[in-house]
Amino acid sequence: MLKSKISLSKQRTAKRAGVVLLSFLLAAVVLLINIFRIDYFLYDYYREKTFDQITTSSKLKAERGVIYDRNMNELATSKTSWRIFISTKEIKKRSKKDKVDYAKIISDELSRTLSIDYESTYKKIYESKQLDVTIKKAASEDEYEAVTIMALEKGLEDLIFTEAQSTRYYPQETLAAHIMGFTGTDGQGLYGLEYQYNSILSGKDGYYLYAKDASGNAMPGEYITTIPKENGSSIVTTIDTYIQEQLETQLELIENNHAVTNRVTGIVMDTRTGAILAMASSSPFDPNSPFELDDKSIEKLENSNLIIGSNEYNTLKTELMQKMWANKAISEPYEPGSTFKIVTVSAALDLGVADMNDTFSCHGYHTVGGWRIKCHKTIGHGSGFTLAYGLQMSCNPTMMTLAERIGDDNFYEYVEKFGYFEKTGIDLPGEASTIFHAQDSIGPTELATASFGQRFKVTIISQLTAIAAVANGGYLVEPYVVEKIIDANGNVISTHNTVIKRRVISEDVAATVASVLEEGVSGDGGAKNAYVDGYMVAAKTGTSQKFDVLDANGNSYLRIGSTVAFAPSDANGIAVIIVVDEPQSTVKYGSVVAAPYVSNLLTNILPYLEYESSKKSQSFNVGNYIGGSVTAVAATLDKIGVKYVISGNGDTVLSQIPAMDTEISIATSTVYLYTDKRDDDYVIVPSLVGLSIKDANIILSNSGLNLNIQGTISPKCTTLTVISQSIPFGARVKRGTVITLAVLGTDFED
Repeated sequence: MLKSKISLSKQRTAKRAGVVLLSFLLAAVVLLINIFRIDYFLYDYYREKTFDQITTSSKLKAERGVIYDRNMNELATSKTSWRIFISTKEIKKRSKKDKVDYAKIISDELSRTLSIDYESTYKKIYESKQLDVTIKKAASEDEYEAVTIMALEKGLEDLIFTEAQSTRYYPQETLAAHIMGFTGTDGQGLYGLEYQYNSILSGKDGYYLYAKDASGNAMPGEYITTIPKENGSSIVTTIDTYIQEQLETQLELIENNHAVTNRVTGIVMDTRTGAILAMASSSPFDPNSPFELDDKSIEKLENSNLIIGSNEYNTLKTELMQKMWANKAISEPYEPGSTFKIVTVSAALDLGVADMNDTFSCHGYHTVGGWRIKCHKTIGHGSGFTLAYGLQMSCNPTMMTLAERIGDDNFYEYVEKFGYFEKTGIDLPGEASTIFHAQDSIGPTELATASFGQRFKVTIISQLTAIAAVANGGYLVEPYVVEKIIDANGNVISTHNTVIKRRVISEDVAATVASVLEEGVSGDGGAKNAYVDGYMVAAKTGTSQKFDVLDANGNSYLRIGSTVAFAPSDANGIAVIIVVDEPQSTVKYGSVVAAPYVSNLLTNILPYLEYESSKKSQSFNVGNYIGGSVTAVAATLDKIGVKYVISGNGDTVLSQIPAMDTEISIATSTVYLYTDKRDDDYVIVPSLVGLSIKDANIILSNSGLNLNIQGTISPKCTTLTVISQSIPFGARVKRGTVITLAVLGTDFED
């Protein structure tokens, strides 16, 4: 019995030992599995956790790359600002030691010095668990100096700290704002090139890594490790600051002269390479303060009558801000109108369904599918005229006749060839797509209206790119903005190569269409307001209806006036487009609201780009005639052909008006030479706006003032009206002062 009990006990003991051993073995297996999992699968995670517990870091901010124009002028760069921060731990420690509320003192001093809120600063000190807390992220130099002096005077230099850092800065302010875009408070690109090339510009931050003790204090210097920063690369754009300035000047003139409600947009492009020399929309924002509305947007917000701070008010403000930032040239499709007729004519000639000997008729309309579709000239252009005349006079029935010959499938194919069904590929963010009829839904009416650029939408950049294919001999090129990328040491990393997508039309067809368009400018065509004396300019104007917004009767009442042009028309050069969205002036035709400003723009930039002019100089810079003999000065002016008036009986010129280096017109200006000492002779500037240029010239001449006409005017323009004067009516100026007049040709075909 006893033996039996002992045996049973031994069995139970062995069983328990087995269970215990098995439990240990299972625990060991689980432990080994976890060790394996931690060691191989969670190694990085736990290493990071351990690293965070025993180390702290201080960021070495990488310097953002510079954005240059093509002449290496800075468009976007970085400047020094200061981070103002405090040590919350030290503030609390010192407050306890000295029995003084340093949080209150510091909050009070900083709120006054930096114009920040006292309560929020005080709250930051006590609620933050970080070693330091940023009070102001980008303080100015004045604020930095004020804080530094205050901290020294109050004995707070070991509690308040400053750190130099880089802040994005745009030295040209609003210039090229829609191309540049801007960065956020964290230095990341948000719009434009800053966004598109953010990874290239931003570089890679470095760090100071140093060990810390159990109290969070930094260990001695031998425990510090440095991970070096990698500064961002810089980009060299195709933008030319001078051309950009000239374009923006013309856009602002248009907006003011024609009461434009939905902005004016323009682009200047190299027709051979696709390089964008300038791109802008009117009423630009300042990238240095991008969250401040421009004047036009502020006016709209104020006129909304919404309660400040309400949801509706804030929503409208956000919408206005986003619209202000948007690059209209690439992001807002529009109906191109008659500028698209260049594509229709090119397609017809390239297919061989029309030639320059064909004749056409226009009775003011063309009947398609039972509908009478009107020409802009409701009395018609007559009968028996040529294709060239039909394009130059922008005849809608001519285009509809061509479209019928082309056919819907071929028409669709050429729209595709010219690049409208694909994005241009420009290296800017936010490019929109064309809105066009589906191929299987193009009927006779859709084909007819599309032939003259209505009832579909394209982007402004795609329209200019398509027209550039005619200008460069028939090739569709990809537009671009960045020419090359250079590293922090100035070494070239990459350079842009011209991208030719395909041949669109033959070289002969391109040359023929260009010649027709040039004759429409130099002759009596609808684009004669785009004339530039001494240069062969090809141009086409357009006016389209906006069908997005209708009046109470269901009719469209808003218009878009535009002009495309390229010069020289017989060789690769530059192409220009200006689109005026919703002009409110009496005349809204592209030939009036856009073409004269294209002329002004080309007049200023073609000589700058060193394209050769065929004209004899119509103006000259006044020389320094003071001290010269009257006889010699008179002989010089006679040789030039400019009029002059000599006042006094002396033999030597003692003073002159206009001053040296003033540019004046040879035909209309007078130089006043004085041989006696005199008191300044002043006159009152007359009111000239609204007058014909002939009447304005007579009035200025009778007033003893000189005339300078802004831009050049086609000899075929018979009606020229002054729309602005450089010196306002009523101003008191010296006799002989030059008054620059902007004029507008108001005889048109569109």
